[in-house]
Amino acid sequence: MLIGSLMRGSDLDRAIDEAMTQLRARHGHAEVYQAITQAIETARRGPSPEHIESLGGGWVAEEALAMAIYASLVYPEPSQVVDALALSVTHSGDSDSTGAICGNILGALHGETALPPQLAFEVEGRDTILTLADDFVFEFTSGDRLHGDYGPFTRWTDRYPGW
Repeated sequence: MLIGSLMRGSDLDRAIDEAMTQLRARHGHAEVYQAITQAIETARRGPSPEHIESLGGGWVAEEALAMAIYASLVYPEPSQVVDALALSVTHSGDSDSTGAICGNILGALHGETALPPQLAFEVEGRDTILTLADDFVFEFTSGDRLHGDYGPFTRWTDRYPGW
Protein backbone atom coordinates (compact mmCIF):
# COMPACT_ATOMS: atom_id res chain seq x y z
CA MET A 1 0.00 0.00 0.00
CA LEU A 2 2.77 2.39 0.95
CA ILE A 3 4.87 1.77 -2.16
CA GLY A 4 1.81 1.91 -4.41
CA SER A 5 0.82 5.28 -2.99
CA LEU A 6 4.33 6.63 -3.53
CA MET A 7 4.33 5.31 -7.09
CA ARG A 8 1.07 7.15 -7.71
CA GLY A 9 2.77 10.42 -6.72
CA SER A 10 1.97 10.83 -3.03
CA ASP A 11 4.58 12.36 -0.78
CA LEU A 12 5.85 10.20 2.09
CA ASP A 13 3.54 11.60 4.78
CA ARG A 14 0.45 11.17 2.62
CA ALA A 15 1.49 7.66 1.56
CA ILE A 16 1.91 6.65 5.21
CA ASP A 17 -1.49 8.15 6.05
CA GLU A 18 -3.11 6.27 3.18
CA ALA A 19 -1.48 3.00 4.24
CA MET A 20 -2.63 3.50 7.83
CA THR A 21 -6.18 4.25 6.69
CA GLN A 22 -6.19 1.01 4.70
CA LEU A 23 -4.72 -0.87 7.66
CA ARG A 24 -7.47 0.30 10.02
CA ALA A 25 -10.01 -1.34 7.73
CA ARG A 26 -8.31 -4.76 8.00
CA HIS A 27 -8.78 -7.40 10.64
CA GLY A 28 -5.63 -7.99 12.67
CA HIS A 29 -4.04 -4.66 11.84
CA ALA A 30 -3.17 -3.58 15.38
CA GLU A 31 0.50 -4.67 15.55
CA VAL A 32 1.46 -3.14 12.22
CA TYR A 33 -0.54 0.01 12.88
CA GLN A 34 1.08 0.44 16.31
CA ALA A 35 4.57 -0.13 14.90
CA ILE A 36 4.07 2.55 12.22
CA THR A 37 2.61 4.95 14.79
CA GLN A 38 5.67 4.39 16.98
CA ALA A 39 7.97 5.01 13.99
CA ILE A 40 6.25 8.33 13.26
CA GLU A 41 6.50 9.42 16.88
CA THR A 42 10.15 8.35 17.11
CA ALA A 43 11.00 10.21 13.88
CA ARG A 44 9.89 13.46 15.51
CA ARG A 45 12.82 13.04 17.92
CA GLY A 46 15.31 12.97 15.04
CA PRO A 47 17.89 10.51 13.73
CA SER A 48 19.75 8.31 16.18
CA PRO A 49 20.95 4.70 16.34
CA GLU A 50 19.32 4.49 19.78
CA HIS A 51 16.00 5.62 18.34
CA ILE A 52 16.00 3.01 15.61
CA GLU A 53 16.93 0.32 18.16
CA SER A 54 13.90 1.36 20.24
CA LEU A 55 11.63 0.19 17.39
CA GLY A 56 12.80 -3.41 17.65
CA GLY A 57 15.22 -5.64 15.86
CA GLY A 58 13.52 -5.95 12.50
CA TRP A 59 13.15 -9.72 12.93
CA VAL A 60 9.38 -9.52 12.39
CA ALA A 61 7.63 -7.67 9.57
CA GLU A 62 6.03 -4.89 11.57
CA GLU A 63 9.33 -3.99 13.25
CA ALA A 64 11.26 -4.04 9.97
CA LEU A 65 8.64 -1.83 8.33
CA ALA A 66 8.63 0.60 11.27
CA MET A 67 12.41 0.87 11.26
CA ALA A 68 12.48 1.54 7.51
CA ILE A 69 9.71 4.13 7.77
CA TYR A 70 11.54 5.81 10.65
CA ALA A 71 14.78 6.12 8.65
CA SER A 72 12.85 7.39 5.62
CA LEU A 73 11.05 10.01 7.71
CA VAL A 74 14.16 11.40 9.40
CA TYR A 75 16.08 11.58 6.11
CA PRO A 76 13.35 12.15 3.50
CA GLU A 77 15.17 14.24 0.88
CA PRO A 78 16.79 12.82 -2.27
CA SER A 79 20.16 14.15 -1.10
CA GLN A 80 19.74 12.18 2.16
CA VAL A 81 19.19 8.71 0.70
CA VAL A 82 22.58 7.42 1.80
CA ASP A 83 22.00 8.80 5.32
CA ALA A 84 18.59 7.08 5.47
CA LEU A 85 20.02 3.78 4.24
CA ALA A 86 22.91 3.97 6.70
CA LEU A 87 20.55 4.68 9.59
CA SER A 88 18.19 1.90 8.51
CA VAL A 89 20.96 -0.67 8.95
CA THR A 90 22.62 0.82 12.05
CA HIS A 91 21.24 -1.57 14.62
CA SER A 92 21.90 -5.02 16.01
CA GLY A 93 18.93 -6.70 14.33
CA ASP A 94 17.91 -7.80 10.84
CA SER A 95 19.65 -4.94 9.08
CA ASP A 96 19.54 -6.33 5.55
CA SER A 97 15.73 -6.47 5.72
CA THR A 98 15.33 -3.01 7.21
CA GLY A 99 17.77 -1.57 4.68
CA ALA A 100 15.97 -3.26 1.78
CA ILE A 101 12.59 -1.94 2.89
CA CYS A 102 13.98 1.56 3.39
CA GLY A 103 15.54 1.38 -0.07
CA ASN A 104 12.21 0.38 -1.57
CA ILE A 105 10.44 3.28 0.12
CA LEU A 106 13.02 5.86 -0.93
CA GLY A 107 13.37 4.34 -4.39
CA ALA A 108 9.63 4.65 -4.97
CA LEU A 109 9.72 8.18 -3.57
CA HIS A 110 12.78 9.53 -5.42
CA GLY A 111 13.71 7.09 -8.18
CA GLU A 112 17.09 5.68 -9.06
CA THR A 113 18.66 9.08 -9.70
CA ALA A 114 18.76 9.73 -5.95
CA LEU A 115 21.35 6.97 -5.53
CA PRO A 116 24.95 8.10 -5.74
CA PRO A 117 26.58 6.61 -8.86
CA GLN A 118 29.29 4.92 -6.80
CA LEU A 119 26.57 2.83 -5.12
CA ALA A 120 24.35 2.25 -8.14
CA PHE A 121 27.09 1.10 -10.53
CA GLU A 122 28.36 -1.60 -8.18
CA VAL A 123 25.04 -3.42 -7.79
CA GLU A 124 25.19 -7.00 -9.02
CA GLY A 125 22.52 -7.68 -11.64
CA ARG A 126 21.97 -3.96 -12.22
CA ASP A 127 20.73 -4.37 -15.80
CA THR A 128 18.10 -6.91 -14.75
CA ILE A 129 17.01 -4.77 -11.81
CA LEU A 130 16.65 -1.69 -14.04
CA THR A 131 14.54 -3.66 -16.52
CA LEU A 132 12.29 -4.90 -13.70
CA ALA A 133 12.00 -1.40 -12.27
CA ASP A 134 11.11 0.11 -15.65
CA ASP A 135 8.54 -2.61 -16.29
CA PHE A 136 7.05 -2.03 -12.82
CA VAL A 137 6.74 1.70 -13.39
CA PHE A 138 5.20 1.32 -16.84
CA GLU A 139 2.77 -1.39 -15.76
CA PHE A 140 1.56 0.34 -12.62
CA THR A 141 1.55 3.94 -13.78
CA SER A 142 0.50 3.52 -17.43
CA GLY A 143 -1.26 0.16 -17.41
CA ASP A 144 -4.43 1.62 -18.87
CA ARG A 145 -2.50 2.73 -21.97
CA LEU A 146 -0.47 -0.48 -22.23
CA HIS A 147 -3.39 -2.91 -22.32
CA GLY A 148 -6.41 -3.01 -24.54
CA ASP A 149 -9.28 -5.20 -25.60
CA TYR A 150 -6.95 -7.51 -27.54
CA GLY A 151 -4.20 -8.05 -24.98
CA PRO A 152 -1.09 -6.32 -23.80
CA PHE A 153 0.76 -3.95 -26.08
CA THR A 154 4.00 -4.78 -24.28
CA ARG A 155 6.17 -7.85 -23.79
CA TRP A 156 5.17 -8.01 -20.10
CA THR A 157 3.66 -11.48 -20.40
CA ASP A 158 6.68 -12.71 -22.38
CA ARG A 159 9.08 -11.52 -19.68
CA TYR A 160 6.90 -12.62 -16.78
CA PRO A 161 4.84 -15.61 -17.94
CA GLY A 162 3.53 -16.37 -14.47
CA TRP A 163 4.59 -19.97 -14.19
